Amino acid sequence: MARLFSLLSLIFLLFISQLFTISTSLSTVSISQYSTNYTLICALRIPSQNQTSPSLDCKTFPTQIQLPITIPNDNSFSAISGGTGFLCALRSSIPSSDPTALRCWRFSHRGNGKRIYIGPRLDELQSGPTHLCGLIGGTRRTECWQWPGFNVPHSRNFSKIAVGGEFLCGLSESGNISCVGNDSEVVGREPAGNFSVIAAGFRHACGISMDGSLHCWGSMVGPAPSEEFDSLALGENRSCGIRIDGKVVCWGQNFRLPENLAPIEFISIEAKGSIFCGILSENYSLVCWGSEIFNTSSMVFESVMPGACRSSCGGCKILPGSSRFCVAGNICERCALRQGANPPAWPPTSPPTSPESGRRSSQNLAFLIVGCVGSGIGLATILGFLLFRYCTGRGCRVHDSGRLDDEVTPTPDLLNSRREARIERVGSIQILDKRLRSFLSVGRASSHLKEFTLDVLLQITNNFSEDHKIGSGSFGSVYQATLEDGREVAIKRADLPPSPSHTGGGITRRNEKESAFIAELALLSRVNHKNLVQLLGFCEEQNEFVLVYEFMPNGTLHEHLHKLEGSPLMSWVPRLKVALDAARGIEYLHTYAVPPIIHRDIKSSNILLDSTWTAKVSDFGLSLMGPVEGMAHLSLTAAGTVGYMDPEYYRLQQLTTKSDVYSFGVLLLELLSGYRAIHPQEEDGLPRNVVDFVKPHIIADEIHLVLDRRLPPPTPYEIEAVTYVGYLAADCVNLEGRDRPSMTEVVNSLEKALTVCLAPMSLSRSPSESST
Repeated sequence: MARLFSLLSLIFLLFISQLFTISTSLSTVSISQYSTNYTLICALRIPSQNQTSPSLDCKTFPTQIQLPITIPNDNSFSAISGGTGFLCALRSSIPSSDPTALRCWRFSHRGNGKRIYIGPRLDELQSGPTHLCGLIGGTRRTECWQWPGFNVPHSRNFSKIAVGGEFLCGLSESGNISCVGNDSEVVGREPAGNFSVIAAGFRHACGISMDGSLHCWGSMVGPAPSEEFDSLALGENRSCGIRIDGKVVCWGQNFRLPENLAPIEFISIEAKGSIFCGILSENYSLVCWGSEIFNTSSMVFESVMPGACRSSCGGCKILPGSSRFCVAGNICERCALRQGANPPAWPPTSPPTSPESGRRSSQNLAFLIVGCVGSGIGLATILGFLLFRYCTGRGCRVHDSGRLDDEVTPTPDLLNSRREARIERVGSIQILDKRLRSFLSVGRASSHLKEFTLDVLLQITNNFSEDHKIGSGSFGSVYQATLEDGREVAIKRADLPPSPSHTGGGITRRNEKESAFIAELALLSRVNHKNLVQLLGFCEEQNEFVLVYEFMPNGTLHEHLHKLEGSPLMSWVPRLKVALDAARGIEYLHTYAVPPIIHRDIKSSNILLDSTWTAKVSDFGLSLMGPVEGMAHLSLTAAGTVGYMDPEYYRLQQLTTKSDVYSFGVLLLELLSGYRAIHPQEEDGLPRNVVDFVKPHIIADEIHLVLDRRLPPPTPYEIEAVTYVGYLAADCVNLEGRDRPSMTEVVNSLEKALTVCLAPMSLSRSPSESST
């Protein structure tokens, strides 16, 4: 019985800890400095009557300075953060089933910025003068950008973070402060104890303990005030904090809060360098101070979002009326945890206006604490009764040794969450959001997909026997089978290492397979086109990842070009038709999918042929939901197949739809010449790229020297069409993406070429005339 009550005590403590969860930090205000005297203040503005979401607005100081970046007309941002020379904006949704995206603008680069992150939600987004870090929701994992060589150890599971000049500090779930980085005045000098708030300046940090007292350390000027605070903002050699009554106090080298702001209550404050900005509780306007350009204090914006919209406020209160600012969810009030000799209590969320109102707030607070504790005891009693009845009937034992979760029956959801957490801790690549399963199960954009049981798949493939195996690839093995309704299907089964805990290499391979599996599900579940292979269903069960597709009986284009002797593709019209089919499939991904999809692995072995010789694009394991035209993914590790990979993508690590255009150009050269993308030279047997070999002949109007010799000589109509396609292919493989045609232009050109093969038509040299 003592062991039982020990378990119940732990459950009760977990329950109480959830009640007093500290709200996470996402700011709607950013301060960026892009030279010694120039400052950029940005804010998410409260939506007007004709808007549904906050708008991002920025002002420069001095005001006559031109805005250093191009702010898009985009109302989908939910939080912002900035530093010296950069501004970043977070796009996320409520509920957070869709991926979160983070876009950043550098003041030294014009344009619409770069997307540097897409994945699970970020509960924290904090920037120092030059670095940016986020706390990935549900994993307690910290990820940083613009900080080469800096990694937060996986053992540091933070619930809140703060970024300084060359260091990062975080709070553990129990409230202990831990710092990492290169600042010896901060790292290793953290105060002991339990804290509810952490903040970082350029060379110093401060924390608010559970009892409300302030502790600061590092290179700072002047002593910290002995007052109780519930939030902080730290700059360079100066600091400010919001007291529990909502008033702001500042300290530092010759630095004080302007007198006209002393009696005003604030909701939140931000700092960067010498500049401080705060949102007023009364009217949500934004005022800034700390520099001569603000003339002691200056109102910058009216009607600023008082906080980020959230689906839940945990143990904190909802800001009254904030739902009208949010498409979904609410805005949370400040919620700093206090802990003294008595049970934890919150500070008043609204400053008392009189001693009498203060007494009423204290009484209400006491009732709230008593109610929460009483509810917790009641819940623990009910759990104890149920557990006692369950153990009496089944004769179970509760051990008092080992971790608490070792004694929990592993449900499928728990197993999935443990597996994901384990992979997140030790994997080297970012795992996509595993809630995709629920996304699919509710039929959102994927009602045509069926979830097959593993038993059914084992039955129709005879336990994945070799007799049913028809091929293999980077993802795994492919099997042919027939469903109960008579449909022939291709079943792609991932080849996984036996356990994610064996070796680092096995972990990486498993992560890659899971990411490919989820990418195919996420992308093919939301597209439908006759030139894209159709995904029929999937299976994720008992450590298996299986995808079920329509069966393509005529195999791959690669087989017909390089392996089969008597192929129907040994004439020009069928080859151009296959090229047009594939181009239409890629054009759909780039132009009509929302958001656009970049395949990243276009090659002849990923073009499949059905029973009517219609070509379809397949294998979306490397595909990404891409940026709009003119924008690029930033810092993506180049992926694809050697010989087809865009050299600009490989060199600059920037991915656009033009990367697929390059790969398709290689495929066209392969179709025209009959050579593999990388093939041995006839003279010395050394490897040679089809682009380097064939393109010079095309530019020199000598395409006849490199046409596939196995095909009959082209007719006069065919030679004009084939020459035209040669010029098109040369344009597609231009070194710079801006010089390549779009896939829509490619489709239009191939339609003309195919038409001229069948009827007389005059063709100009190239749709873009760019190959010179």
